Amino acid sequence: MSDTRYTSGWLVLALALAVVLSALTLVYTKHEARKSFIELQSLTHERDELNIEWGQLTIEQSTFSSHGRVEQVAIDELSLRRPELADIYVVEEAE
Repeated sequence: MSDTRYTSGWLVLALALAVVLSALTLVYTKHEARKSFIELQSLTHERDELNIEWGQLTIEQSTFSSHGRVEQVAIDELSLRRPELADIYVVEEAE
C-alpha cells in the first residue's frame, strides 16, 4: 500500500510539473506571437509609407523629365535657344 502512495505521489508531481511547463510554454508562445504581430504592424506601416513616397517620387520624376520642363530649364537656367535655320547644317554620309 505504501508503494501505491509513493508511486501516486510521484505521478501527481510529474503531472503537476508537466502542467506548469505547459503553461509556461503557452505564456512564452503567446508573448512571442504578440511581439511578432507588433513587428508585422510596424513593417506594414513602413511599407505603406514607402509606397506613398515611391508614388510621389515617380510623379516628381515624370514632371521633371517632361519635354516642356526640360525645354524651360534649358531656356531659363542655361540660356540655350533654338538655332536659326541658317545655323543648321545637314551633313550627309558619302557613299
